[in-house]
Amino acid sequence: MLFNSLEYLIFFPVVCILFFALSQRFRWSLLLIASCIFYMYFIPIYIFILFFTIIIDYIAGLVIEGAQGRKRKAFLILSLVANIGVLCVFKYYNFFVINLEHISSVNLPLIKILLPIGLSFHTFQAMSYTIEVYRGNYKAEKHFGIYALYVMFFPQLVAGPIERPQNMLHQFHEKKFFKYDLAVSGLRLILWGMIKKVVIADRLAQFVGPVFDHPQDYPGIAIAMAAFFFSFQIFCDFSGYTDIAIGSARVMGFKLMVNFNKPYHSRSISEFWKRWHISLSTWFKDYLYIPLGGNRVPLPRAYFNIFIVFLISGFWHGANWTFIAWGALHGFYLLFGQATAPLRKKVTGTLGIGKIHWLQNMLNVVTVFVLVTFAWIFFRALNMQYAVDLIVRMKNIPSELSGVIRTHSINSLKMPLGNNAILLCLGFIFLLEMVHIAEVKYDIMKLLDNRPPALRWTLYYAGILLIFFLGVFGSHSFIYFQF
Repeated sequence: MLFNSLEYLIFFPVVCILFFALSQRFRWSLLLIASCIFYMYFIPIYIFILFFTIIIDYIAGLVIEGAQGRKRKAFLILSLVANIGVLCVFKYYNFFVINLEHISSVNLPLIKILLPIGLSFHTFQAMSYTIEVYRGNYKAEKHFGIYALYVMFFPQLVAGPIERPQNMLHQFHEKKFFKYDLAVSGLRLILWGMIKKVVIADRLAQFVGPVFDHPQDYPGIAIAMAAFFFSFQIFCDFSGYTDIAIGSARVMGFKLMVNFNKPYHSRSISEFWKRWHISLSTWFKDYLYIPLGGNRVPLPRAYFNIFIVFLISGFWHGANWTFIAWGALHGFYLLFGQATAPLRKKVTGTLGIGKIHWLQNMLNVVTVFVLVTFAWIFFRALNMQYAVDLIVRMKNIPSELSGVIRTHSINSLKMPLGNNAILLCLGFIFLLEMVHIAEVKYDIMKLLDNRPPALRWTLYYAGILLIFFLGVFGSHSFIYFQF
């Protein structure tokens, strides 16, 4: 079930009404049933994959807590193998088979099945539970239904945030009361998330899709613009989903972690990854980077740890060399930035830029955005050949610009959308950035609370009308559902 669908518009209020109408002891079962319905709306039979891993991890958690020595570790390994095994079969089996055929004479059959929606997200959430129990940071959950709900909670089931047991499990045991302030705050966040998804992201997709899917049909300027638009499309799509998820949970009294914090305002690649998909980046840090030794090892090994984490992060996103290239690029960016930090500081000091803080910050933000946008080309491209074609075709931009200057017209350039539609896309990006700039100084939600009711409701209705008249509707799934 998509958040941006009529079905969810009906489903969510019904669940909320029933949730607050029922007594505390029945609420977990309502949410679990609702989560099953939500997940089964896509491909019903895949619910059994979730049940399989839930049963394995629930039992493993209980045994790990009560066991000692090798037995304790053995059940952790069993749990991790079960989760990673399911992920490998459904997500990576065909990738490995196809690549094995290229380098050997081995011929293995491909599996013709659809990837279970959100598999990587709830797999990582389940893994964090058994790891935390093994480390002694959290006691095993005794209530099977509550544990199942922790994995399946419908607002964040298919695209996160990836929650730790310390943040979520206790919330399902607590009695929740309807709170007007929480409900209003949650609904506002849902409204903002919907604007980001259907008004901005899906409209940008109308430009991005044709260019990335058929790069041979478009000039280099269109490709560069598509890459620029995709940076905002994927942000609005994914952060929009997260806003709706956090808002939906908040209405019922549950708190989900913040997953985005104005990532395109980052002044370094390291800062970008502290602001983008925070639940995943912290997951890799805590469960992979630090166990590998983190930065507490000799410098070459520390660099290796960083690079391998980004490679695996890229592969986590999809069974395609484009995702691996995307992860490798970010790993290279981070290592290059760390290695050249003293030199860059010396250069900016010599040029006097370091003394002009606003200029240095602006240059850093622009540089990071350009690097991230370039990497998104690999993320969005259908395959490596398409990614290379997209990049190569951008070499024609100088000659195309000179043609535009010579003719005083851009109409000679083939674009997937007309000039007015492109201006509308740029206008929405400008609106988004104005909100982000305002958020640096103000808590906009609290600011709204202090405004007169007439102004608040005017803004709410304006947001609804914006969605109704300028939203793009149809079968536009969220980008991260495929992961």
